Amino acid sequence: MLSHIQLIRNVGQFESVNADKALTLPKLTLIYAENGRGKTTLSAILRSLGTGNSAPIAERRRLSASHDPYIVMQPASGDSLRFQNGAWSQTLPNLAVFDDVFVDENVFSGLSVEAGHRQNLHELILGAQGITLGKAFQMLVDRIEEHNKALRAKADAIPENVRGNLDADTFCALAARPDVASEIQAAERLLAASRDQDAVRATDGFDPFDLPGFDLEGLATLLARDLPDLDAAAAAQVQAHLASLGSGGEAWAAEGMRHLPASGACPFCAQDLHGSALVAHYRAYFSAGYEGLKRAISDALRSLKAEHGEAVPAAFERAVRVWTERRQFWTKFGETPEVSLDTAAILRVWNKARDALGDLLAAKQTAPLERLEITPDACDAVAAFETEQARVAGLSQALQSANNIIRVVKEQAAAGNPAAIMADLARLRAIQARYTPDIIALCNGYLEEKTAKAQTEADRTNARNALDTYRKSVFPSYETAINDYLRKFGAGFRLAKVSAATTRAGSACTYSVAIGNASIAVNSNAAAGAPSFRSTLSAGDRNALALAFFFASLDRDPNLASKVVVIDDPINSLDEHRHLTTVQEIGRLPARVEQLIVLSHSKRFLCELWEGADKTAREAIEIVRSGTGSTLRGWVVHHDLITEHDKQHALLRHYLNNSPPDNRPVAAAIRPVLERVVRVVYPDRFAPGDMLGKFVNLCKQRIKKSDQILDEARTQELDNILAYANRFHHDTNKTYETEAVNDGELRAFVERTLAWVRR
Repeated sequence: MLSHIQLIRNVGQFESVNADKALTLPKLTLIYAENGRGKTTLSAILRSLGTGNSAPIAERRRLSASHDPYIVMQPASGDSLRFQNGAWSQTLPNLAVFDDVFVDENVFSGLSVEAGHRQNLHELILGAQGITLGKAFQMLVDRIEEHNKALRAKADAIPENVRGNLDADTFCALAARPDVASEIQAAERLLAASRDQDAVRATDGFDPFDLPGFDLEGLATLLARDLPDLDAAAAAQVQAHLASLGSGGEAWAAEGMRHLPASGACPFCAQDLHGSALVAHYRAYFSAGYEGLKRAISDALRSLKAEHGEAVPAAFERAVRVWTERRQFWTKFGETPEVSLDTAAILRVWNKARDALGDLLAAKQTAPLERLEITPDACDAVAAFETEQARVAGLSQALQSANNIIRVVKEQAAAGNPAAIMADLARLRAIQARYTPDIIALCNGYLEEKTAKAQTEADRTNARNALDTYRKSVFPSYETAINDYLRKFGAGFRLAKVSAATTRAGSACTYSVAIGNASIAVNSNAAAGAPSFRSTLSAGDRNALALAFFFASLDRDPNLASKVVVIDDPINSLDEHRHLTTVQEIGRLPARVEQLIVLSHSKRFLCELWEGADKTAREAIEIVRSGTGSTLRGWVVHHDLITEHDKQHALLRHYLNNSPPDNRPVAAAIRPVLERVVRVVYPDRFAPGDMLGKFVNLCKQRIKKSDQILDEARTQELDNILAYANRFHHDTNKTYETEAVNDGELRAFVERTLAWVRR
C-alpha cells in the first residue's frame, strides 16, 4: 500500500512536484485532473511501479528537462520506492492498473482485436494462480530445450569416428559384450574370407606329420642277446682265432663251416676234426641262432636307416615349411596354432639320437655275441628327441583340430555377405569403443542428461495437465463473470465460447460476441464487409467489455485483498446507466482491496464515488496547473458536490426564509427543480431533451389506466405549478424577462413546488 507521493521530477507535465505529506493516499484515493494536466502520466508511473518496466516513464521524460526522471513513492511501511537512473529501487508487484494501456494490451487496439490481445487476455484470465502454473509449465519447456542443447553438445562430444553411423542414443545404449575383442577378430576374419573366397576354396588345411620313434626296449633286448650254447670262453677263443685270420676272417670261417661235412673231415685238408675243440666251438658259434642274431642286428640297422635316414628329416622339414605357409594364410581367417618349431635344433637332437643308436648297433654287428647296453648318453639323446617328437605330435594334432575351423571358414566364405558382415563388424567395433574409459565417461554424461530430460518431460506433462485442468475450470467461470458485468452495464451483447487455445505464437484466449442468436468470432481475420468486432460493437460497448474484463479478473484474483488497484478514467464514452453501474462496482472495491486509487477528468463521477465512500478512509487530490507544468494539491470535493439542481433547490429554500432583493431567479428556478426530480424518478417517461409539458400531458392520458404514471391530484398539481413556472422561461413566454413577480404569489408556488418534489 502506498502512503503518499513524495516527489515527481522531470516526467510529463511534472517538472518538480514535492507533494505535501498531508496529501496522504488512504484506502480510497480520488484524483481529479482536467485533460492534459498529467493524469495519464501519473497512471503510467503507477503502472511502471507495479511492473518494474521503465518504458512508461522513460517515454514521458520531460522534454525541457536537463536531468533524467526522478520519482520517490513512500509505501505504508518499509523504505522509499525510488525511480532513479532509469530503474526502480524496488517494485510494488501487487498493483493492478486499469487504463488505456490495459485496454490496448489485453482487449483491443482502436477497432480491432489482434493475436497479442488474445494472448495477454489469456494471461489475464488465468490470474496469479494460472500464471504461476503457466510459468511452471513454460519453465519446464525451456528446461527441456536446455536439455536438448546439452544433449546435442554431449552427443557431438562423442567422436563420430568412434560411434560410426550410429546416433548417440543407439551408441550409448549398446550393451557390453565381454568377448567383443574375439568377436571382432572373428568378424574381421570372416570378412576377409568372404572377400577372398577363391583363395580360401583353393587352399588346403593342415596335413598330419609325426616324427618316427626309437624302440629303445627292443634295441636294448637286441643288444643284450647272445648264444646260450656258446659260453663266453669258447666264444672268446673263437673270436681270438677269427681275429688272427685278419679282415674277413669270420666270414671266411662261417662260409667254411657251411661246407664242413658231417664226417667231420676238413674240407680243405680232409683232416679229421672230431677231436678239435675249436671246431666244436665253431659249430656253436656259427649255428642258426648265431645267424639269426646277426640278421636281427642287420635288420635293426636297416630299419634305423629307413625310419631315420636323410629322406625322413627332409620330409619333416618340408612338412614344417608347408605348415608355416598355410598357417600364414589361414591365420587371417581363424585361430590356428603357431608353428614355432626350430627344425635345425630338432634335427640335431634327432641325428644325435639316431647316430648314438646306430653306433651301438654297429658295435653289436661287429661282435654279435657281445652283450651290449644302451649308454646313458644314447638314452639322453633319445629322451631329448622324444621331447621334440611329442612337441611335433602335439602341433600336428593341434593343426588337425584347426582343420575344423578351416572347414567352417570355407563354408562361411562360400555363403558370406560382405556387406552384412561389415555392418556386424562396425557394430562390434562400436561396442568395443563404447566401453573404453574415455567414452564411458562421455556416454554416462549423455545418458545422465537424457535421464534428466525424461524426468523434466514427465514434470512438463504433469504441469501441462495441471494447467489444462485449471484452464477448464477458470475459463467457463470467467465467461460467466464477464457476462454478469455486461448484464449490469446493460450491454446488448454477451460473450460466448471463452476458452484457451494454443497458437503458433503461444497460448491465447478465444471468444465470440453473441448478439441475439448471432455469434461473431473475435479475431483479426474478419472478411471485408462481414460483421466483425469493429462493426458490431460501439465505442461504449468496447469500453464496457474492457471494464468487464478487468472487474472479472479482480473477482478471480485470490490475492485481491492485498492488491493496490488503480483505475484511470473508466467512464469514457459510457452512457448514463453504465455510469451509475461503474460507480456502484468501483464503490464496492475499497472493502475488497488493500487500496484503491481512481483517476478521472469527471468531477461528477468522482463526487459520486466520494459520497458513497467511508469518510474515515478517503482522500481527494487534484492535478492543477503550476507555471508551465502541473502539480498536486488537495481537492475539496464538497465544493463540487453542489450541482446546479442543488443550487436551484437551495435557492427555493433560502427564499422561504429570507427576502432576496431579486425574486426573478427564484421564479425561474421552479421549473428546473421539477424537471430534475421527474427525470430522476421517471427516466423511462421523461427522456433528456423532452419538455415537462409533454410529460404532464402523458400523465393526463394515463390517469386511471393500468399504466398510470401519476394520480389525478398529483398530475393536476404539477400542471398548475408548471403553468406558473412557464411564465419565466423564454421557450414558453416570449416576454418572460418583463413578467411581473408578485412576492405573495411566488411564495405560494415555491411552497407548493417543494411540497410536490418531497412527495
